[in-house]
Amino acid sequence: MTTETFRAPLAERALSERVRAVPPSGIRRFFDILATMDDVISLGVGEPDFDTPPTIVEAGVASLRRGRTHYTSNFGTIELRRALADHLERRYGVRYDPATEILITVGASEAVDLALRATCDPGDEVVLHEPSYVAYVPAVVFAGGVVRHVATRLQDDFALDPSAVEAAITPRTKALFLGYPCNPTGAVLPVDVQDELAAIAVRHDLLVYSDEIYDRLAYGTYRHRAMSALPGMRERTILVGGFSKAYAMTGWRVGWLCAPAAILEGIVKVHQYGIMSAPTVAQDAALTALLEGEAEVERMRAAYDGRRRLLVDGFNAIGLRTFEPRGAFYAFPLITSTGLDSETFAQRLLDEEHVAVVPGGAFGPSGEGHVRACYATSEEELREALVRIGRFVERCRAAS
Repeated sequence: MTTETFRAPLAERALSERVRAVPPSGIRRFFDILATMDDVISLGVGEPDFDTPPTIVEAGVASLRRGRTHYTSNFGTIELRRALADHLERRYGVRYDPATEILITVGASEAVDLALRATCDPGDEVVLHEPSYVAYVPAVVFAGGVVRHVATRLQDDFALDPSAVEAAITPRTKALFLGYPCNPTGAVLPVDVQDELAAIAVRHDLLVYSDEIYDRLAYGTYRHRAMSALPGMRERTILVGGFSKAYAMTGWRVGWLCAPAAILEGIVKVHQYGIMSAPTVAQDAALTALLEGEAEVERMRAAYDGRRRLLVDGFNAIGLRTFEPRGAFYAFPLITSTGLDSETFAQRLLDEEHVAVVPGGAFGPSGEGHVRACYATSEEELREALVRIGRFVERCRAAS
């Protein structure tokens, strides 16, 4: 009997070890279930409930009518890159050359993937805070990198401790990955923490991936600063953002990436062989968003701010301890008082009360005992969701 006899079927051998090592998204399963149910209030999808503002939509329609249905430059339209360069300089005081340092991507997700695949060699370590967005770890793994986690916790308001970051650095560490304002916790980087992280990156000569997709969704006294705007950081930062969250343009799939020209040159190689260019009509709509959309951004941000207070206060009143998020549009309540783990809590809440949240464990080990609730939905639905969650929590506590 030959060794061929013992080979596994092709279907079992076809996928790479990297792909087999990454579990399916901990979010998607709940979305698939709720799509089959009626009367579900979804606090799960990280997507604005607002439609794209009319002026932006009309720009897209006009683009189509003008016959703008062909490829753009691999980098994206020069008009959009110039407007983005002006926007970043005006808001954060950091200037990028539109011709050589800005790339328009298919959403911020492609930008993250490109940044990692273009810069990670097999075995390179990337220091990453957790809980963090579910796509970050798989993106590092698919690029051949190794994640070194730094935990954040409720008792510290999910603040990232610079000393813990430095302790995670080894001779194999190539980069620090930051996603702030943070999905799923809503935490932000205070000025002193951001300054210390920048100093660590300089001291250890690290690359920094900074996903700032939620930069415009900031509340209270918090004011966002672009990581690349800090002293010594522009030459080592790959800055990522997009139009999905602030401009309610998730379906348009337009993001961006900024980096020094020598780094961007390599990143564009990956982009041009895989994508060619971001959708032309979407780029034209994004240009109008930058030039004319500021009032709409502020209108939506103010609405999220009111919903933020409603949901956080509501969770705390129910007895689900929740710290005050200062960015993005998520609350991250502690649900351990119910006696349930986060997966069971989310599944039973969906089954029994038709409210969808995401188990905190999907975002990393420190997320266990929490669930993520997105407040990008109407106040009416948030109030009803709190009523249903309150009933569910009472039943759980009575049974424990």
